Amino acid sequence: MELRKLLEGIEIRKLAGDPLQEIKGIAYHSKRVERGFLFAAIRGSEFDGHQFIEEAVERGAQAVLLEEGREVPNRTTVFVPNSRKALAKAASNFYRNPSSKVKLVGITGTNGKTTTTYLLESIFKKAGYPVGVIGTINTRYGQKVTRASNTTPESLDLQRVLREMVREGISHVIMEVSSHGLDLDRVFGCQFDHVIFTNFTLDHLDYHKTLAHYLESKRKLFAEFLMQSQKPGRFAVTNADDPRGEEMVKGIDLPVIRYGMGPSCDVTADQMGSTFDGLSCRLKTPKGEFSVHSTLVGRYNLYNIMAAVATSIGMGIPLETIKDGVEALEGVSGRFEKVRNRKGIHVIVDYAHTQDALERVLSGIRNIQEDGKIITVFGCGGDRDRTKRPLMGAVAGKYSDLAILTSDNPRTEDPLAIMDEVEKGFKSLPLEEWHRNDMGAWRSRKGYLKVPDRREAIRMAIHLAQPLDTVLIAGKGHEDYQIIGKQTFPFDDRVEVQKALEER
Repeated sequence: MELRKLLEGIEIRKLAGDPLQEIKGIAYHSKRVERGFLFAAIRGSEFDGHQFIEEAVERGAQAVLLEEGREVPNRTTVFVPNSRKALAKAASNFYRNPSSKVKLVGITGTNGKTTTTYLLESIFKKAGYPVGVIGTINTRYGQKVTRASNTTPESLDLQRVLREMVREGISHVIMEVSSHGLDLDRVFGCQFDHVIFTNFTLDHLDYHKTLAHYLESKRKLFAEFLMQSQKPGRFAVTNADDPRGEEMVKGIDLPVIRYGMGPSCDVTADQMGSTFDGLSCRLKTPKGEFSVHSTLVGRYNLYNIMAAVATSIGMGIPLETIKDGVEALEGVSGRFEKVRNRKGIHVIVDYAHTQDALERVLSGIRNIQEDGKIITVFGCGGDRDRTKRPLMGAVAGKYSDLAILTSDNPRTEDPLAIMDEVEKGFKSLPLEEWHRNDMGAWRSRKGYLKVPDRREAIRMAIHLAQPLDTVLIAGKGHEDYQIIGKQTFPFDDRVEVQKALEER
């Protein structure tokens, strides 16, 4: 593509060089540059692409897009006020604006994004739509599945995969849109059809610093990206029961579908029942009512179901198809994932890694568990939001009969130091710290235990559990690795649970 066509729609401060030259590809990582490429210098959390311009040129970059610095000798240099936005738009131009050729549904919120994508995917498949999903667990379409490195890919990678989906005949794409992806303009230039808000709770303050900035980042999906889309028939879906639900859609001049338990909601539910085998309810919509049974568990998953149903109703999908889609979903990897066993205990692996998510899962277990105790194994990730650590400790202590505090992904932090911060939450409650030599008495009163080795913590929980007890392994869910220092090691909570069950 000619450079001038690649730069259409981009705010340019200065262009030095030949705008008519052919550009063979784009890269934002200097080591991925090939001869004839445009190199976009963007700033990341650890590195600044402006520092690697020389390497990019040595590897064959014909043009450089940057925010500051000098003109690059013998190379076309494009100065822009925001290189991330410029990269996103250039990538969309290079791949022929692929988001305009599919129905694009974006989902944002602190919790529930992944499960809602799975529900919509199941409904869309029942409707006969060729569907693609971009999310926390993976990117998938047709027979292709690729592990995700970020919930929302960098703009260049996102536009590339959207183009691949178009080539494969995908008509509908569902995308999790993270606050990082929104704040960093990874979805700039995407043409959204519909966007969904699930909920808003404390998270990611290591990046956003304030809740106000975190909220404003999520609101960009509605106020900016949906509103800037050129597509007809756009609408927004919001959780009317969430205190921030109306704030998300404030001022947007488009139809809004509201879901929740309130009488003013467009999509609501009653007659709910929930067990370890799933939930059932009656859903009320503008198109009629229907009863549904889902393998998903807990009231919080009812909200995910309502979000998917509200979106499907807005898209004109028949009620019977929606019902079939919800009921066809057998489960979501690492989301209240039950590990079947013959020991008479309930073992759940869940991705809950925020205060709100952990409380939703544990309160859900409390509501459906008739007998037995709850044992929770969890930790907090290193180099991430520290403010939630004691809060998660307090939640685990409140709902669990025994909480086993362990490591998550400590990354470059000292695992014991992380555990000390979480332990402040336990100490805010009248809980006793148990030790290995007096664990025989733990069933008579609530308490907690510190076991830094996650494998050993899981093993201990499984061995301490008795029939009718529930063991929740929280925090990592679908992840099959553990990050210690800057190294990644194979580690899957579900595999470790199976090993412990076999030992028992």
